[in-house]
Amino acid sequence: MARTGLRAALRFAVDAILPPLCPACGRPLTDDGAVCATCWSRLSFIARPYCERLGIPLPHDAAPGALSARAIAAPPAFGRARAAVLYDDVAGSLVHALKYGDRMEIAPMMGRWMTVAGAELTARADALVPVPLHWRRLFARRFNQAAALAAVMADLSGIPVLGAALTRVRPTPQQVGLTRAERAGNVQSAFRVPEAGRADVRGRRLIVVDDVMTTGATAESCARTLLRAGASNVDVIVFACVSGATVV
Repeated sequence: MARTGLRAALRFAVDAILPPLCPACGRPLTDDGAVCATCWSRLSFIARPYCERLGIPLPHDAAPGALSARAIAAPPAFGRARAAVLYDDVAGSLVHALKYGDRMEIAPMMGRWMTVAGAELTARADALVPVPLHWRRLFARRFNQAAALAAVMADLSGIPVLGAALTRVRPTPQQVGLTRAERAGNVQSAFRVPEAGRADVRGRRLIVVDDVMTTGATAESCARTLLRAGASNVDVIVFACVSGATVV
């Protein structure tokens, strides 16, 4: 689009005059596409022990392979989920900067962290499926942040992206501020595998890619849609997830 090209040109001109800024706090940086040392130290990277189904952190004394109470009480349709970091102020600022601030230069950094976090999933996967935007929101935003992250992961892992395997057929309100039940209802029947994409989905091991997972309602809806279309397995990799797990 001409508007997108103009914005890119303006951004290049500004970057030529001003130093790059940390996308989380705005401090000057020596290199673009990174975070400052302070924000880096405040990021909460996820490592074991975590729930083997949902990927959310567990207490340090949790046994290997432990599941969270949430995974036991309501097993997800997807097989496993992994996230690079916990969703907090810094992670939220990065997500917001990518999604709404046109800070596309941080997508490689975020996608690289996601690739590391989900290495055990990508090792057995056939393709990546970014969570789609409805065409109206895509037109307004000009790009899909999940697709941008999936493209980075594809370059690093060698796994192809199925950008047309899943479509959002119903425009859904923003999930922010909704309860778990409201989020689930919001995305119910919101996704569809188009007829032309069914051959790419059938019998394949897929990974749904998104920026944030809170209650998991969006990932759940995407997974169910892909499984009904014949996918043999669906996992999930996100940049950040909301914690709050109890070990069982």
